[in-house]
Amino acid sequence: MILYPAIDLKDGKCVRLYQGDFDKTTIFNDSPADQASKFAMEGAEYIHLVDLNGALQGRSVNIEPVKSILKAISIPAQLGGGIRTIENIETWLTLGISRVILGTVATKDPELVITACKKFPGRIAVGIDAKNGKVAVEGWYKESDISVIELAKKFENAGVAAIIYTDISKDGTMTGADFEGTADLAKSISIPVIASGGISSLDDLRKIKALEKNGVAGVISGRALYEKAFTIKQALSIL
Repeated sequence: MILYPAIDLKDGKCVRLYQGDFDKTTIFNDSPADQASKFAMEGAEYIHLVDLNGALQGRSVNIEPVKSILKAISIPAQLGGGIRTIENIETWLTLGISRVILGTVATKDPELVITACKKFPGRIAVGIDAKNGKVAVEGWYKESDISVIELAKKFENAGVAAIIYTDISKDGTMTGADFEGTADLAKSISIPVIASGGISSLDDLRKIKALEKNGVAGVISGRALYEKAFTIKQALSIL
């Protein structure tokens, strides 16, 4: 199981939100590249990047910080947030992003995701963010009418590398992940699931590890790593 340390980018800085609220932001590092380097030196094998400004504006915004991260690390990185066209996907893959995460566009234009998977095999993930059991879009501000599992099933056999599932009510809270929702999703589809949101302790990681048999292939951790609830080395020893 892969651990994905998270770097959320807002106004060029490394931040964490509380329950997806852009008004509840904690800055953890003014230099995203420095943060990425630290994660890599501590043993991380893959970095998870989110362009928060991009998610709101519907286009890539934190372009230079992401480029600086890619120059600073030799491990792969996946990126989501505001990527909504084939051209934008191709640009990021050319720049060195290993996997692009499609979120809002997956709800609004599933066919684009399917096309992207064919054009860039193994390099497209779908980010599904949940609020009250429904998929949230536009930087988490809007709630759609579609359920998490309903959306995920649209991409069965499309070649999606992973589904990244986040319960927004848990994100940034360090109150534990949505273990039940994550398990239900993983059991409902054949696509590997990456759990995200609320990880607070090594016990939480053990619970996620126990879901590997259901199809959970990775876990994203942000605030818990920044606040030193555990180290990357400790996390990897469990995962």
